[in-house]
Order: sequence, then structure tokens, then C-alpha cells
Amino acid sequence: MREIVLGSDHWGIESKNALIHALEKERNFLIEDLGAYGENTSSYPEFGHKVAKWVEDKNIVGILMCKTGNGMAMVANRYDGVRAALCWDEEIARLARRHNDANILCLPVGFLTHDQMINITKVFLKTSFEKGRHVARVRSISRLCEP
Repeated sequence: MREIVLGSDHWGIESKNALIHALEKERNFLIEDLGAYGENTSSYPEFGHKVAKWVEDKNIVGILMCKTGNGMAMVANRYDGVRAALCWDEEIARLARRHNDANILCLPVGFLTHDQMINITKVFLKTSFEKGRHVARVRSISRLCEP
């Protein structure tokens, strides 16, 4: 069973719940929901940090959602070993996994339908890193690594 950690701010709660429901139907995932849970305004960095820390510590896949997805990606990419990708369609998600070995999917829920979001997530989760010529490039992403 594959572990996935999710987080959203107040903008993404409804989308996060719809995504969790869709993933639970597949029965292949152990899902950890780190919030937000209520509809009160919440701060996206709080949830971006929570999910990125889990991905960094546990070497698992994460999904973050906010209105544009940008804030979440900016927060998550501050963590070592995290490669958060803002994905707005299936091909971007596929390439983020294949070429960049992205381990956090950031979804701009203010611009996607639930069906689009679910389809993008499924592509992200089923796509593998190609390795090959991409390995050295991914390694050079780290601020600690010389290009």
C-alpha cells in the first residue's frame, strides 16, 4: 500500500475531500490528511510545511492544494529532497514525474474542476521517474550540489 500525505488551505478543503474520496475507492493508498479541516481562513504555509516535512522525512508522495498552487509549491520546495510541481493538466503532471522525479503534486484548485484534479492526480501517481539522463539533472536541483 502506497502512503500519500495531503494538505490544503481553506480554498482546497472541498477539493481535498473529493480527491481523498476518489483515492479511497482505489484501495491502493494509505492516506494521511494533514488539514485544513474547517472552512475558516487558514494560512497555506502552515499546511505546505506540514506536508513537505512528511515527504522529506518519510520519502513518500505528497499532494498540496490552494487556489493557485503557487504558494504551496514555494513553501514545499524549501525542503531538502522535495521536488514540488505545480500541475494544471495531465501532461504537466506526467512530465513532472518522468523528468523531474517530482514527489509533491501542487494543484491550483481555483482553476480546476474536481474531475480534472482527480485525473491529474491519478496520472501523477501512476507515472514513474524515467531516470537515465534525468538523474544528474534532478541531483543538481539540490542547493547543496554543484551543477
